[in-house]
Order: sequence, then structure tokens, then C-alpha cells
Amino acid sequence: MSRKEIDALEKDDVRYIWHPFTQMKEYAEEKPLIIKEGRGCIVKDTYGREYIDGVASLWTNVHGHRKPEIDEAIKRQVDMISHSTLLGLSNIPVIECARELVKITPEGLNKVFFSDSGSTSVEIALKMAFQFHRQAPDGDPKRTKFMCLTNGYHGDTLGAVSVGGIDLFHEIYRPLLFDTIKAESPYCYRCPFSLSFPSCGFECLGQMERLMEEHAHETAALIMEPMVQGAGGIIVHPAGYLKRVRELCDRFDIIMIADEVAVGFGKTGRMFGCENEGVRPDIMTLGKGITGGYLPLAATVTTERIYNGFLGNYDDFKTFFHGHTFTGNQLACSAAVASMKLFEEEDIINGLQEKIDFFADRLRPFSSLDHVGDVRQCGFMVGIELVADRDTKEMFPAGERIGHQVIMEARRHGLIIRPLGDVIVLMPPLAISKEEIEKICTITYESIRKITE
Repeated sequence: MSRKEIDALEKDDVRYIWHPFTQMKEYAEEKPLIIKEGRGCIVKDTYGREYIDGVASLWTNVHGHRKPEIDEAIKRQVDMISHSTLLGLSNIPVIECARELVKITPEGLNKVFFSDSGSTSVEIALKMAFQFHRQAPDGDPKRTKFMCLTNGYHGDTLGAVSVGGIDLFHEIYRPLLFDTIKAESPYCYRCPFSLSFPSCGFECLGQMERLMEEHAHETAALIMEPMVQGAGGIIVHPAGYLKRVRELCDRFDIIMIADEVAVGFGKTGRMFGCENEGVRPDIMTLGKGITGGYLPLAATVTTERIYNGFLGNYDDFKTFFHGHTFTGNQLACSAAVASMKLFEEEDIINGLQEKIDFFADRLRPFSSLDHVGDVRQCGFMVGIELVADRDTKEMFPAGERIGHQVIMEARRHGLIIRPLGDVIVLMPPLAISKEEIEKICTITYESIRKITE
């Protein structure tokens, strides 16, 4: 590209685009990074500079960019048809996609409702649970509330925000939201009970149990991210927590919704986060990596019991009155089918552990840095929490934007990462090589050291 073309793009980016989760006043003061192309785990900007995609294009990319099998699947589908409605009709790729999802999700989850983003998959799960209790023979109309966790994130639509637990993102919308029952999350580094694991005896679960004892009669469902709370700061749950939550939901007959949008498709080292502790939720939400990071697609997968609660004659009005224009889109479903086949053909899940262990080994030196308070890892999901004082766990003043400074320093050395406040997130594609993991860790380490010391 010519310098004139690049200059025009940079000016028009600021002139016309309102970027998500971005303070545009500050963005306009920085030179924009505009991605032009990518291959494997490398993306290239308009100047031809290369960067490792250290957050898998916001936690979506699985097999690397320009994966031939997915490229070809989309091209073949374009030659047939790109979209037709799923309202009252069906299509070949959506049937194949549903079949593959039922095959790989926990046994008993065999009904698939498609949508187009993680937020909508959650919105659907909430409405399913609510409506089930309003009309199913074994439902309970008094169960109209939802239980969720502090530090949880489930998307940006109003229902998803209602069950979110990150004040920075959600508090301003409080007047628009429905009330929820919030249990404390197992954020061991900043334990809300000032205890330490495992001597704490899972006090967070004890609090959840007490809430269920008090509110089960009015609780339709509990929603949580299994194993890792992503946007909350890559908060890795201690072993056994997820399984115990499932047991509590069974005991109090509460529908369990597992939000696998961020953790699903291999990022915890298993296909789905729930598999790490042998848990089968009643409803599972999927998105992000479902198409390998190619196209928007999401799915809400549930059991026969939930599905049967919506069956009846037309004039019973038990229909699930929900849908999206691009639900079951052929191009997205074709990409998803190709991605899921790659998991099987390349035996991806069984090949992850060696890279996960290598990642863990390269993360150990970070704990020696004066301003690294905690290093959390679950599979390919890594959070490095930066603090002003390690002894007191005091945070840096927000105005200093330490996390942002670190990622901008990393960018200068050929690595794209994005922080959650002052938690530096590393979450590369599953296709990342050991050499690239080594480079990610080296650049991140040196960037943190330079900015904080």
C-alpha cells in the first residue's frame, strides 16, 4: 500500500469508527494499528510489520489464520448459497453443525439453538430457563430469578449484563437491569473472605449454599463460566469448585447454565471447560472459537428436558419466541463444521498438554518481577496480575494505565496482547508453536519489567 492510502485509512479509522471497549479520546491520540492480513499465528499491518496474535483475535482463533481447510469450506459454500433463513426452513450446513456439536458436547446435551454471538447465546439460555419454569409440567412459575457470580462476564446485551458481575462494565446500566442473586466468586488471590485455599474449606461454596437455601424457591437458574472467569481477570477456579457447584444445583433443583463462550473449544486444555471436572450442565452457551475464529456464530445447547418444556399445540403458545436474522447462517456453519473436523483429524486436544506444560514453564520467571502479584493459568488461558505493591496487593492508580502501557510496549516488539485493567492476558491460538510461545513470554516479561521497574 502507498503511504497516501495508509494515511487515509488511519485518519478515517478515527473519523468514522467507534471502537468497542475503547476510550476514543485516548485512542485518537495514538497511531492506529490496522491489520491487513494474517497467516498461522502471525498478523501483518498495513506497513508490512508482523505481530504474533497473542490473544487469538480476542479469544476466537483456534487453528491460526488462513487455515486451508476452513478457507476452502467457506469458498465451497459461497458457490452454493451464503444465507437463507432458519425460521421455518433448514439448510445442510446447520444440520451438520448441530450434529457435530451434539457429538462433542457432554452427553445429554442434544438440542441446539443457533445465534450469532456469545451475548445472544447467553440471552437465549436465560430466556429458556425462565420460560421453562413458566410453562413446563415440571417447572415452577415462582422461579423467576437468576444466581450468578461476582467478577462474572456473560456479554453486553441487557440480560447478559444483568447476570454480569464486573462493576466497571455493568454498574452504569444498573437502572435498566433485572435483580439477581450474586454469590462470591472463587478469586483466591483476592479472596473476599480473606482466607487461603485450601485451608478455607471452600467458604465461597458455603456462601453459595446458604444463598441457595434461602432463594432456591425463586431461582430459575445459576449461570457461571466454568474453570475460568475470563473478562473478570482470568480468574482460575480451584480444583473441585465446578463439580461442587453442579452438586449444589442438583440438590436445590436449579438449572445450571455453563457459559463456555470464552473457555470452550480447547482453551482450558479440554474441548470444554466443564469436562475438566466431569460436569454436564443443563444448558451450555458457545461462541467465539466455534468457527475457529472465522465468522460470527453462537449456539445454546440444552437437554431434552428443557426442550420438551416448550412442546405443545400452536394455541398453547409454548413456542420459544426468539430468533435472529442470521441464525444458522450457512457460511458460519460451514466454517464451524470444518473447524470441528480439524479437532478430530489433527487430534488437537490430545496434543495440547505438551504446549500447556511448556507455557507453564516459561511463565515461572514472571513471579520474580517486583510488580507481578499473581500468575494464573488454565490451559491456554493466562492472566498476569500487576500490582503496585506485592505485599499489600495494592493496585496501581487507574489513571496510570499500567496494563495498557505494557501491551503497547509489547506491540513495539511484535506482539499483540490486550489487558483487562492491569491483568495482562495471554491467550494465543491453539496452533501456536513452542517457539512462538517462547517469544510471547519473552516479550511480555521484558515489557512488564520495562514499564514497572
